Amino acid sequence: MTAPRFADHRLHLAELRAAALRAVDPASAVRRSLSPGDFAEAERIFVVGGGKAGIAMAQAAAEILGDRLTSGVVSVPAVPSQTPAGITLVAGGHPTPTWGSLAAGRAIADLLTRTSPCDLVIAMISGGGSALLELPAAGLALADLQATNDALLKSGATINEVNTVRTQLSQLKGGGLARLAYPARLLALILSDVVGNPLPIIASGPTVPSTATKQDALAVIDKYRLRSLLPPVIVHHLTSPPSASISSVPSIENRLIASNRLAGEAAAVAARALGFAAVFLADDWQGEAREVGRRLAERLVHEAEERGDREAEEKSVCLVVGGETTVRVKGAGRGGRNQEAALAAALAIDGLPNLVISTFATDGVDGPTDAAGAIVTCDTVARARALGLDPQKHLDDNDAYSFFAALGDLILTGPTGTNVNDLMFGLVY
Repeated sequence: MTAPRFADHRLHLAELRAAALRAVDPASAVRRSLSPGDFAEAERIFVVGGGKAGIAMAQAAAEILGDRLTSGVVSVPAVPSQTPAGITLVAGGHPTPTWGSLAAGRAIADLLTRTSPCDLVIAMISGGGSALLELPAAGLALADLQATNDALLKSGATINEVNTVRTQLSQLKGGGLARLAYPARLLALILSDVVGNPLPIIASGPTVPSTATKQDALAVIDKYRLRSLLPPVIVHHLTSPPSASISSVPSIENRLIASNRLAGEAAAVAARALGFAAVFLADDWQGEAREVGRRLAERLVHEAEERGDREAEEKSVCLVVGGETTVRVKGAGRGGRNQEAALAAALAIDGLPNLVISTFATDGVDGPTDAAGAIVTCDTVARARALGLDPQKHLDDNDAYSFFAALGDLILTGPTGTNVNDLMFGLVY
């Protein structure tokens, strides 16, 4: 097989992204995971849920259920022109909940008041559901949750920590949706966007009774020194005695139907088909985005050195890594965790020949931008400086977006309709 050419790295990366997304296509995942035997004995069937994969998941469910579907409500990022028969799609907000998120939560709560022991509730849960689907705890307003969410996302807290707080502020999270579904049977189909696939954390676990407490949430808030930044009503809520325990929950089955590992392994297979010696390293890389970007760069340089004495056709290597990083926002720039990781990696491989690194948010949206990630090569820093850009200054200001936009190195896919964390690719030619 002819060795891959450095000049084709953008085409190669596009192939890897496409393969990863095909592997975690939400509609296909639902079709693999939902069968007539799951709902054969149900008198009525309701479909509820929320997340970035909600449109495709709802459409697939409606096709499978056909006239067995009674009704449903699913919160999604945007409502398409064609919606699935029998299911109402509501446009929620992300990464911060909006009035649409609240409208979806209220509609689902109202729908679930109709259930009986002979019914089945099918929950479609995917990443982004924490913000897209919301119903604040008693005494809290949407604005309180929005302010708390924004403070948490800027603090550098992990998604596990963020969702630990969110579960204590909502009637739907931490098993709240399951409690509302009682006395019906509940089947949740879950597409994971969290490292390690912990079901209580994905979309803040609406179908998984949580063991987290208000004290756990306060510990997160105090770890990042956020009390003074939060609405007083939030702090009061978390420091007040817990509400009486609600033990009535339905029979629950949670099924994980797609994950980051599935996407990463598919990308590695695609890389081998292109002629690379490909390795899927892990699906659990976490930490500060810039540190993770440098970590991949160091691993890639090591691979280049290890293979430097081999024949040319054996030198092409592809490393695939999955996970989710965080950004502690200190600057006034614009970007996301994938772009920040890429910028740090660019500095680490500056001037080293035939190396490429790319970062990719599988949902197509990296932070508050329209980019999914970025591509860097051994000459990215030199090209930037030729344009008068200072890479380190952009990194210090959390301003990776404008840096890569000037170079034409942003990955712009638009929303992909799925969400299984982030992928990073390292290529040695």
